[in-house]
Amino acid sequence: MAINRLLAFFLVMISCNVYFSQEVTIKDDKVTVDGKQILKAEKINLAQYSFFSMKNDDEVLLYKYMDNGTPSYVNDDFFILNFLTAKVKVESTDLGKVSNFMNSRKGMEKVVRWLLKERVLTPDGELNPDRLAIFKEKYDENITARTHR
Repeated sequence: MAINRLLAFFLVMISCNVYFSQEVTIKDDKVTVDGKQILKAEKINLAQYSFFSMKNDDEVLLYKYMDNGTPSYVNDDFFILNFLTAKVKVESTDLGKVSNFMNSRKGMEKVVRWLLKERVLTPDGELNPDRLAIFKEKYDENITARTHR
């Protein structure tokens, strides 16, 4: 009897996870969520990506990976999410949120999934200013201001 309940609970958890997960892909400079294009993407180089609005081609988000001038020492690396239209910058050392080994496209798909989960991006690709403020409070470490150069 306990095994049946445990199995039922496990199946419910898996089905909820599959139900609430969204398929995010970046291909041919298009960011799609469940097959619907929500943003345009441009890979600048391995460490930078830009995302553009579908409505007016404004650059909404610039992602930068910073090695802090020490390419062989990774403990001081961080990333910057610069929400240009909202004039909000988030700097974080939590590379697990964005990294996907050396595949920058997969990493950017992970960033978009994260922003959708946090509701910073709406399902239509628009920025939600209220959720962006909360996102900044949760994740911004203000690294540049604390770094001596």
